[in-house]
Amino acid sequence: MISIQADENKINIKGKNFLTLADFSPEVINGLLLKAKKLKSASLLGYHSTPLKGKILGMIFEKSSTRTRVSFEAGMLQLGGNALYLNSQDLQLGRGESIADTAKVLSHYVDAIMIRTFSHHTIEELAYHATVPVINGLTDLFHPCQALADLLTLQEKKGDLPGLKLVYVGDGNNVAHSLMIAASKIGMDITIACPVGYEPKKEIVKTAKEFATGSGSNVTITNNAAEAVNGADAIYTDVWTSMGQESENKQRLKVFSSFQVNESLVQNAKDDFIFLHCLPAHRGEEVSADVIDGPNSAVFQQAGNRLHVQKALLSEIM
Repeated sequence: MISIQADENKINIKGKNFLTLADFSPEVINGLLLKAKKLKSASLLGYHSTPLKGKILGMIFEKSSTRTRVSFEAGMLQLGGNALYLNSQDLQLGRGESIADTAKVLSHYVDAIMIRTFSHHTIEELAYHATVPVINGLTDLFHPCQALADLLTLQEKKGDLPGLKLVYVGDGNNVAHSLMIAASKIGMDITIACPVGYEPKKEIVKTAKEFATGSGSNVTITNNAAEAVNGADAIYTDVWTSMGQESENKQRLKVFSSFQVNESLVQNAKDDFIFLHCLPAHRGEEVSADVIDGPNSAVFQQAGNRLHVQKALLSEIM
C-alpha cells in the first residue's frame, strides 16, 4: 500500500476545471482534504478567512438541490465572496441558448461557474468554452464534490484512508463512479455491489482499476451484497432511483429489493463500521431506518463536510 502525505503546497489547481477526480493526483486530493480540515477547524472556532473577497461564483442548476446549493452558496459567503443562483429555466438556456454561448457570456460576469446538470457532455462543453474555472456540482456520470466530502468523513471517523475497505451497495451510478475513482486514487479498497445490469460503467471501472494498481488498492464489482460487506470499514448507499429515472421507479424497487442496507446486511461488516449516504434518503427502500438513524451512521457529519471540502476547492481554484 502506497502512502501519500497530505501537503497543501501540492494542490496547485488555480484556474483549473474540476470535472472529475480522475484528473487530479493523489497529492492534490489529499492536499484538499488537509485544507478542508483546517477550514473546518477554523469555522468551528467562529473564524472565517476571506480570500475570495470580491469574487463571484455563478451556480447553474438543471437539477434541484439542497446540499449542493446551500454548501456552495454558504461556502462562498464565508470565504468573503458571493454566489449567484442561476436556475436553467430562468436563464436563456431554458429558451434554447447554447451551452457554448452561455459559457462565453458568463465568463465576463463571474470568476467561476458551478453546474449541477444531467449529461456529463454538458459540463465538458461548458468548460471548453468558458474562460473561467468550471466545477462539477453533479452530472449523471460523476459527483466529485460529494466524493471529497466522503473521504473527509472517512478520515475523521477512521483515520488513515489507505487500506480501509469501503463497500457501496446499490445502483452503479455517478456516486459509485466518483467513489471508485477517489478510493483507487488514495489507496482505499472499494467494492461495488449491484444487481445484474446495474453495475458501474465498464470504462470507469477500468480507469479505477488502473489507478488502484498504482496505489496498491483493490476495486471489486460484485452482484452479491452480503459477501461484499464482509469485513467492511464503511458501507455506503444511495437512492435506487435518481433524478431523471422516475419512470423506472417501480421496476427498480423490485430489482433492488435484496440490496437494502439493513440490520441483517450490516451484521457482516466490522463492528465499528460507519454508514454513509449522500442524501436525500428513502428510509425503507435503499436503507432501513435503524441503520441510517443508528449509532454507526455518519450521514449528517458527511453532509456537513460538503461545506468544508467545497470551501477548500473554491479557495484553491479561485
